[in-house]
Amino acid sequence: MKLLLLDAGHCLGLGLIRAASTRADLELNAVESDRIGADDIRASQADVVIVPPFARPADSAPAEVMAHAEAVEQVLAACIETGTPLVWCVADQMFEQGGEGLLDEDEVPSPIDTALRRVIATGDRIRAELPNHLIVRLGPLFGPEGRDAWLPTLIERLLAGEEVRAAEDVILCPTSVDAVAMALIGMLQQQRCGADAWGAYHLAGTEPISAYAFVSVVRTQLITRLEGLGETVAAGPLKALTLNSGTPLRRVLNCRRVLDTFGVHQKPWRLELSRLMDDWIAQRASGSSRPDSI
Repeated sequence: MKLLLLDAGHCLGLGLIRAASTRADLELNAVESDRIGADDIRASQADVVIVPPFARPADSAPAEVMAHAEAVEQVLAACIETGTPLVWCVADQMFEQGGEGLLDEDEVPSPIDTALRRVIATGDRIRAELPNHLIVRLGPLFGPEGRDAWLPTLIERLLAGEEVRAAEDVILCPTSVDAVAMALIGMLQQQRCGADAWGAYHLAGTEPISAYAFVSVVRTQLITRLEGLGETVAAGPLKALTLNSGTPLRRVLNCRRVLDTFGVHQKPWRLELSRLMDDWIAQRASGSSRPDSI
């Protein structure tokens, strides 16, 4: 199966590249651009086009969010012209107002923000114009390297002694890019074998947690591991922010459909985080740590 991956420098893109490199049944062509045409798809002979998510759209400049929607629609047009399936990953922030319980796949986000509504309109176009598509909504991603990987920047700031602020009243499900990459490949292989289960799916790490609590776990693990190396650590302090009055904002994705359809289990984010931290500490101990990765 030949995959055409856009925006290769994204943390999920790098996760897909790592996962594909271990398999003989995949050929992955990665491009840096987030915009392609039909000729690009034909040249790559791609069976599937994959677009990583725009991270934190609710916290980004509207012009950037709009530009992402326009880029996805350009890719959509190319996929329609060539009859190529499209996989578009979307951040959970599209559920701007969250939900009291689990957010199901059948629930289409209805944000108030104009830029976010523009992204929803792009999703509506995909559903209406390209039957063979996967729209995969993801919890906040973390990974070892790449744009929007979260952990490298967080660790860098903590080691620099900077104060890190995070919301204590926003409940989310941190999600490993490596887990998502493996899941996407498994889903696409089943589709290729005749599953014919196109549509919207959710994928996120297990155990909902506040953004502040997640950052606290990272800080604690960082200090513990560095002290194990005999290093004295003065990690930056944390500050809890309250962004919502009253009830906390919950963005907890229901991932039951991806389990029932493809047999994809959610990965516990704590285990994935511990694995990445172990890798980072091993690199640091050997003196081969790269400054842009963990």
